[in-house]
Order: sequence, then structure tokens, then C-alpha cells
Amino acid sequence: MFRQIFRFAIAGVLGFIVDAGVLWIALRLGLGYFAGRTVSFLAAVWTTWQVNRRFTFSERSGGSIWHEWWRYLSAMSVGGCVNYAAYSVVVLTQPRTAFLPFIGVAAGSIAGLFVNFVSARWWVFRHRREQQQPHP
Repeated sequence: MFRQIFRFAIAGVLGFIVDAGVLWIALRLGLGYFAGRTVSFLAAVWTTWQVNRRFTFSERSGGSIWHEWWRYLSAMSVGGCVNYAAYSVVVLTQPRTAFLPFIGVAAGSIAGLFVNFVSARWWVFRHRREQQQPHP
């Protein structure tokens, strides 16, 4: 399980990079802190799903990829609410600087990490975990 947590954290770092990069682009396009964050969150979720399904929870399953995507998006949305709340607290309470939205993304990512790992391991990729357990 520690290996999965480590790999999940690596996926999270990649997700953070995508999140911050897409947010930067969205802000440059004029979407603002909150609309831009919605777009960047979806891009980060898709990225982490790809990494987690291939790297963290890599056991193959015969399930529908679309079913897995929607489960993952649903699960990450719960963690995303925690993430978005932390992000909002930062951007609404701290002095505005060029780095403020990225500090908010970092705070949100850390806040949502535990919720996201638990929901991914025990709900989204549960069938993969069950397949690898030895049968008597």
C-alpha cells in the first residue's frame, strides 16, 4: 500500500503541474480565478486518472473504461470539493500576488490528497485490487 501511496503522490504532482499550467493559460485568456480553476481541475483529473490507472493501480480489469472514468471523476470531485474549498480560502483571504492562484492550487491539492487516495483505492479501482488478492 505504501508503494501505491507514493505512486498516487507522483500522479498528484503531475496533476498539480497540469492544474497550475492550465490555470495559468485560463487566467491569461481572461477566465478568472474560479472559472479557470474549474477548467484546470478537469484537466488535472483526466491526467491523474491516466497515470493512476496505468501506474498506481495498474492491474488490468475487464471493466468499461468509460465506467471507470465516470467513477474516477465522481470520486475526485468529492476530493475536488475539499480541494476547491482550500483554494477558495487562499485566493479570497490572502493578498493578491502573481503567485496567489498557484499557492491556492498547492493548498487545495494537499487538502484533497487523502480523500482522493481513499476514494480511488477503495471505490474506483477496487475491482483491480480484488483481482490481485490471492484466492484460497
